[in-house]
Amino acid sequence: MWSGPKAAGPDGSLRDPVIMWVVRYGDDIYVRSVKGRSGPWFRGTRSRSQGRIRAGGVHKDVSFQDADPNEWAGVDAAYRAKYGAYTGIVDRVLTEQARESTIRLAPR
Repeated sequence: MWSGPKAAGPDGSLRDPVIMWVVRYGDDIYVRSVKGRSGPWFRGTRSRSQGRIRAGGVHKDVSFQDADPNEWAGVDAAYRAKYGAYTGIVDRVLTEQARESTIRLAPR
């Protein structure tokens, strides 16, 4: 589990963080919304395109980039590998709805 992303508002302020299930695939970090593209935090990434993540005491500014659908299978495997013991979570992040919300977090 990981805290973030904190999406920047129109005035540059950061909204309250949300807890996310994050994975690494290759050299990149990915997140998904279990509620898909209609989830509140996902909609915020569409309007603000940047934010800040916090993990293990490290804070980083990031941009939110839609993952290529060709990356989804690798991200699926990363979720299974990292969170396989949490079947309730894994089942929710592997739905088509969640897969369509896959975001790559790119450093800014």
